[in-house]
Amino acid sequence: LDVLDQTALGNQQDVVRNERRQSIENRPYGIVEEALYRELFPKEHPYHAYVMGSHADIQAARLDDIRRFFKTYYRPNNASLVIAGDIDKQKTRALVARYFGSLQRGPELPKLKVATPAILSERRAVITDRVELPRVIIGWLTSPAYQAGDAELNIAAQLLGGGKSSRLYKSLVYEKQIAQDVSATQSSYALSSVFVIDVTASPGHSAQEIEAAIDAELQALRSTGPSEKELERARNTIETALLLQIEKVGGAGLANQLNLYNQYLGDPGYLAKDIARHRQASAADVQRIVSDQLQHQQRVVIHGVPGTPVLPPEVAAAPAPKKVPPGKAAGAAGVNADEPWRKRIPKAAAPRLFTLPKGEAVQLANGLTLIHHYDAALPIVAAQLVVKSGSGANPQQQPGLANFTAQMLEQGSTTRSASQIADEVAQLGAFLETGSSADASSVAVLSLAANFSQALTLLADVVQNPAFAPAEVERQRGILLGELSQQRDSAEALASRAALAAMYGEQHAYGFPGLGTEAAVKATTRADLMSFWQQHFTPNNAALVVSGDITLQDLKTLAQASFGNWRAATAPASVAGAIHSTSARLVLVDKPGAPQTALRVTAIGTDRKTPQFEALQVMNAALGGLFSSRLNNLLREEKGYTYGVGSSFQFRRQPGPFAIATSVRTDVTAAALKDVFRQVRDLIARPMPAAELAGARNSLVLSLPGQFESNKSVQASLASIFIYDLGLDYYSALPARYAGVTAAQVQAGAKTFLQPQRLIVVVGVGDKKKIAPQLVNLKLGPIEFRDADGKLLK
Repeated sequence: LDVLDQTALGNQQDVVRNERRQSIENRPYGIVEEALYRELFPKEHPYHAYVMGSHADIQAARLDDIRRFFKTYYRPNNASLVIAGDIDKQKTRALVARYFGSLQRGPELPKLKVATPAILSERRAVITDRVELPRVIIGWLTSPAYQAGDAELNIAAQLLGGGKSSRLYKSLVYEKQIAQDVSATQSSYALSSVFVIDVTASPGHSAQEIEAAIDAELQALRSTGPSEKELERARNTIETALLLQIEKVGGAGLANQLNLYNQYLGDPGYLAKDIARHRQASAADVQRIVSDQLQHQQRVVIHGVPGTPVLPPEVAAAPAPKKVPPGKAAGAAGVNADEPWRKRIPKAAAPRLFTLPKGEAVQLANGLTLIHHYDAALPIVAAQLVVKSGSGANPQQQPGLANFTAQMLEQGSTTRSASQIADEVAQLGAFLETGSSADASSVAVLSLAANFSQALTLLADVVQNPAFAPAEVERQRGILLGELSQQRDSAEALASRAALAAMYGEQHAYGFPGLGTEAAVKATTRADLMSFWQQHFTPNNAALVVSGDITLQDLKTLAQASFGNWRAATAPASVAGAIHSTSARLVLVDKPGAPQTALRVTAIGTDRKTPQFEALQVMNAALGGLFSSRLNNLLREEKGYTYGVGSSFQFRRQPGPFAIATSVRTDVTAAALKDVFRQVRDLIARPMPAAELAGARNSLVLSLPGQFESNKSVQASLASIFIYDLGLDYYSALPARYAGVTAAQVQAGAKTFLQPQRLIVVVGVGDKKKIAPQLVNLKLGPIEFRDADGKLLK
């Protein structure tokens, strides 16, 4: 508490208010989703609205409130700690005792006694937002976490909105084609859970139409309950998802899951019981709980519709505090006794050597490469069939063709319909996904090891035998057009779209987002899709990358059976086209009334096989790649302009984009850009200090094992080796290459790729009336205006 003063509080209030603008007010449907919780819970309830509160709530917090909260709740007897991973338990316990053992207990906290009033009659609200498509959100108060009914509602959510085999997807998206997307979730909390159905209408369809269709599916589930086959699909999918949850140790993985079980149940080893409670739920149980808890009179219905958002009045920030005289403590006395040894940062132990997965490669007679990594830690296998052709292979007049083709692969084969594929995947408790990137297209499957043979058979069928049925092409066309429409709602997507167009122009494949354009999607024919698939989906242009609980010999046997008859052919080389960058250095996309400005400072970088790869990654880590980077420290931690800022190179087969990306408070748009350019110029002018260089290098080296935590991430990393011809020993040599990067190499990279005159500033999306006057002082020349599709406005 001795370092928590008014200056620190004021800065973090700015940061959290920027978070609110970015994640709620400037995010499509953010205020619509928040309205659900405002209607479900009364104002005095802890779950009313979102955790961060309103601008008024944030600004109303006083220093004494923060200190009192800290003293009350930040105590060891109100905390639990999970350490998971490759640790020495005895040494770890000693470290925990050293760092936490002397911390003082706090007073015993009373059990929360919060009444959650039942909803006895339907509540409704219509919320206008800057969106193009209506959305219907329906919510109910349901059984608290891990209590009776919670598991049944989790199954009901899977039945109704859990993927393409769910009832709502089949009815609203696939058959009626009135919805763009559907989801259903049982969000389990301590005081009351919330069951939510969330559906976005397709273009031309209304919220009322969507609500009526949802009601029909709900009534059917109440009336007859699920079939045994449906129930088994839901259980299998939930079970696989629970196992996937513990593959990773960090993030939302093993440590988090054990802590969650401990917090709610006092039993960190609850996983087997968690699986069992879902297994024990019968079809009759699900029907009964749905009938009891998901009735019309118990719900809140929110219609999110296109229009002007109604936001509360802006709340002024508190004036900056007076400077504290040197030597005078600004904070309050801490809870714990001052221990001088804590002021010394502990030295790291000797670095432990780690070995990154290398993978083994073999080739079938038809040229298909198999890349295999064995991991028997959990009975899970992840596989990806990847071809070396993505959006970079799109014909000049057909942006989005690679993505359209990839999406069509799971929309029916010559032996299975789209619904049959979805049902079989769910029956196996597996996950199937298709997609494309700049340099590759892929079909991936993840399943329990016991079901992998059947899952691989499905993958092989959709890769080798797509039907491209005319009706399915039209369905997918409608979904893609809806996705393009939704992109216009996102300030981040619009800024990225304008940046690509400004950098590459319309004659280069990289000048478009992966989805392409409305005109191209509308013009794409079945013959175009068939042609792209025939030319690029060939075994000698592909690899099957597999990681998990399967031996190489078993994989070879399965792969030969599934892919051995796939005929080889020569895939055409990708020709991305000619680059026509804008001559302007300042591009603006106008969005009247936007609560923030989405910024991009961009340039064309270099390709994936550049000898400067490691030096550029180190440079980027220090500039904007880390939370502790120069840009994030300055713009977020020091000035409170943004919730966060990041930078990255996209290394592709041909030179990809570099971008510094952030969203800032509208009134500091120009000030933030000035700070960005100052940091860029400093990287060019001076070698990176030794301590900063070492930190950036270490962050890259020591985080490498995190790229291999799960079978899916191992498979993805090994797939990139194939896509870019890096060699199977690539990752084993990468730590040493990172560690060898010098300050001179970093500075040389900055001089080559970050010259200020090469950088294009995309001020998009923001309110032109408020932004344009600020930009004059940047002296970047005339403003070039572009529309929501990235096209130049005359």
